[in-house]
Amino acid sequence: MYVAIEGPIGVGKTTLARLLAEALGAEPLLEVVEENPFLPLFYQDRKRYAFKAQVFFLLSRYRQLARLKERPLFGGVVADYLFDKDALFASLTLEGAEWDLYLELYRELSPRLPAPDLTLYLRAPVPVLLERIRKRGRPFEAGIDPAYLEALSEAYERHFARYPHPLLVLEADQLDYSQEGPDRERVVALVKAHLSLGV
Repeated sequence: MYVAIEGPIGVGKTTLARLLAEALGAEPLLEVVEENPFLPLFYQDRKRYAFKAQVFFLLSRYRQLARLKERPLFGGVVADYLFDKDALFASLTLEGAEWDLYLELYRELSPRLPAPDLTLYLRAPVPVLLERIRKRGRPFEAGIDPAYLEALSEAYERHFARYPHPLLVLEADQLDYSQEGPDRERVVALVKAHLSLGV
């Protein structure tokens, strides 16, 4: 079992990945964010550091997900990202020769990775995302541009409108799965049903 969770910055992917991993007896697979040395620089000067930040993420995500083909999954894996997100982010920040080179790398690596058995797409309005980002308190995200979040949300909508794999869309602003309660139980039940594990 391989479940991936995707959505814009601040939507609640990691929280849900940890919850589902525990509920499904799976291993959480969390993307490397703070370890990217170019990310704080990217938020200061997007044009200058976008390519470096994106290639770091591309290789980091590829290495993590490539391991899924190398070893048994036992209870499975719940990842707080989808490899597709990499090109989605890059399409908003790269252009010209940098975009061409990035796309060549992405197209070489992407077919080597397994597709998730189920992808959860979390969405929420930009004001909700901004509030969650503020509460999370990562210094390099403090000045994130709302217009960038809006463009990112629109890119996710376009991507998942033509997504070819099993998909479950959740309105994350209408759910509170961060603590015990009916929302948490409902999300777990929905995921189990979509995975045909029973409810």
